[in-house]
Amino acid sequence: MDMNAPAGLPPSLVGTGDLFQHLRDGTPRTRGDLARLSSLARSTVTARVDALLVAGLLRPVGEAASTGGRPPSRFALNGGDRVVVAIDLGASHASVAVSDLTNQVLAQRTVESDIADGPTAVLDRSAAIVQELLAELGRPVSDVAGSGIGVPGPVAHASGRPANPPIMPGWHDFDIPAHMAQHFGGPVLVDNDVNLMALGEHVTSWRSDRHLLLVKVATGIGAGIVSDGRLLRGALGSAGDLGHVHVAGAANDVVCRCGNVGCLEAVAAGPAIAARLRAHGLDVESSQDIVDAVTAGDVTALQAVREAGRDLGSVLATCVNLLNPSVIVIGGKLSEAGEYLLAGVREVVYQRSLPLATHDLRIVGTAAGSQGGILGAAAMVIDAVLAPRAVEVYVAQHLARSA
Repeated sequence: MDMNAPAGLPPSLVGTGDLFQHLRDGTPRTRGDLARLSSLARSTVTARVDALLVAGLLRPVGEAASTGGRPPSRFALNGGDRVVVAIDLGASHASVAVSDLTNQVLAQRTVESDIADGPTAVLDRSAAIVQELLAELGRPVSDVAGSGIGVPGPVAHASGRPANPPIMPGWHDFDIPAHMAQHFGGPVLVDNDVNLMALGEHVTSWRSDRHLLLVKVATGIGAGIVSDGRLLRGALGSAGDLGHVHVAGAANDVVCRCGNVGCLEAVAAGPAIAARLRAHGLDVESSQDIVDAVTAGDVTALQAVREAGRDLGSVLATCVNLLNPSVIVIGGKLSEAGEYLLAGVREVVYQRSLPLATHDLRIVGTAAGSQGGILGAAAMVIDAVLAPRAVEVYVAQHLARSA
């Protein structure tokens, strides 16, 4: 007997979660297809498919072409069986969405929300919006399979607690999963917002590229690393903290908010660029103002953004040699400056990285845009609730209720 099998799951159905993984991509398949993919007996596949149908995780989608006799039935993931909550928290906004199990956003709302209001106020505000979205969709709270939350600071992913986040006063070591569990059932997973942007970009645009580096360039600079198809978080969740890498040649009087000097964030993020432009007489305060100046064709702004791209490229060149990604995606507000920022990055990365590391490397702007965090948060939860063990627990619960 499998001691790891969920309570109430018959021995013949142990492995149902593994079989289900062959249907995660949404492609309809017959029992014969699944037997070939899994190397299981047809009778075993039939029993497990029937259990997944009863649990609502699969749906029939017609018949395949007959090869003689009755056409075989096809089955696919039932994306509408349950929903997931996705919350992307920024310094001054909260984007809240409800998605189905295929990561299709069903409803979404973005509101102004100051992260400095503290965890209880911000999370309760977000939960109230989720309740409103569920009501609009006609879905009960019991349909929520889990929640994913992105926050603008470092997170100990295993516990879901922020770790000394610099722009999130009052959030350090706050138990976000426990607080949100008061509102919704299922797992509550928390990660850094840039990690979720990387995951969102990967699952929506670059799934076939298993090694991706996403860099967010806005008020700060951070990176999300996808290695061999999985987020690389590091030992304590701080992997990708690119903004505090020292830039070679940076002036030693450029002080970063972390207390060090010459950090990438202190010379190439939005506030640093804006300060240089103000020194040249431009009325620029925010990252959006910089983008507007570039769009208007201001030569000083174009030069400043391209130089920031070069500074970013000098750090990314080391990352390319170390991680060998196949694609680097530049996101964040300053990515809206388009090719001027990208040109500076490419110029230095291709010059300073090893030829083998850049042979097939693409450096591109974001495709997911502002939706990256929401899509990544949803994907993180979907991967958890549709994992083999979670699927078998869900099937066992349905069998117990129908017994």
